[in-house]
Amino acid sequence: MASSVQSSIPTFCSFRRCYDASSSQSFTPLSTFRQIGRRKLNLRRNSELPIIKNVRVCRAVVQQTVQGPSGIFAGEMERLSAKEALLLALQDAGGFEALVEGNVTDLQRMDVMESITVLERLNPTPRPTTSPYLEGRWDFEWFGSGSPASSAAQFLLERFPSSLARISKMEVSFKDTYAKVTAYLRLLNLLESRLILSSKLSIEAPVRIREEYFEGLLEPPTVIEEAVPKQLRSALGQAVGTIEQLPLPLRNVMSSGIRVPLSGTFQRMFMISYLDGEILIIRDVYGVAEVLTRWDVGPSPVMEPGIDYQS
Repeated sequence: MASSVQSSIPTFCSFRRCYDASSSQSFTPLSTFRQIGRRKLNLRRNSELPIIKNVRVCRAVVQQTVQGPSGIFAGEMERLSAKEALLLALQDAGGFEALVEGNVTDLQRMDVMESITVLERLNPTPRPTTSPYLEGRWDFEWFGSGSPASSAAQFLLERFPSSLARISKMEVSFKDTYAKVTAYLRLLNLLESRLILSSKLSIEAPVRIREEYFEGLLEPPTVIEEAVPKQLRSALGQAVGTIEQLPLPLRNVMSSGIRVPLSGTFQRMFMISYLDGEILIIRDVYGVAEVLTRWDVGPSPVMEPGIDYQS
């Protein structure tokens, strides 16, 4: 065993010597490695650990020397290519509308999940929970069945035939330690309402956040005027006038919507597996991924503030 281990030493050390010309560090001569290896093998013939330690030192130095502007540029190009591949996979799958209507095939779903996994490996933000990139307004492009907003919206829409009611859009906004998820509900292609879930965020780790919902709001439906046929617009005006003549308390209830307190009823944890100025990827405790794209203009890169994580 000792002879086989010693025969592998020249291979690693000769591989290391090819980098001596481009490095300013001093290296231990090959003969010294052989002497150290023989001495330690005589003391502990049943262990190969001393030789392995020396080999690891050689490998670490080689990895440091190959880093440079060309390596950084290649990594950035790989990340941009992975982002484009994910957006194309989402487009080929039919986007948000096809996902809501259940028209995504298994092959399309696998293509999206593979693209998500590749992009997550290239995450440029090591501490996304405290990054300024997180704040702002994001549109959902891909989500799982466990998403709180989609689950609540689907619960409401179950009262209507699928051909008459659907979720047209979902978005989330992050500000300070609060989040607001909004699901847009469309009925009969004439009425639109919004279901809004507000939550408090607790940062527990560089990539993990605990989310506790404290209020739900179902806004009163509004008429999509451009979708109303011309022959019905006069009747619509009369209906609006009738609502305005209702007693003030009833009118206030109809205009403010239905609020439901949620404090202490529902919370979840999620991790941010990818974040930059354009794409956000979230995974829940079951590993289900959600992909979001930024709706507004992202902030300029700045130093991330220090923060004490909550346990």
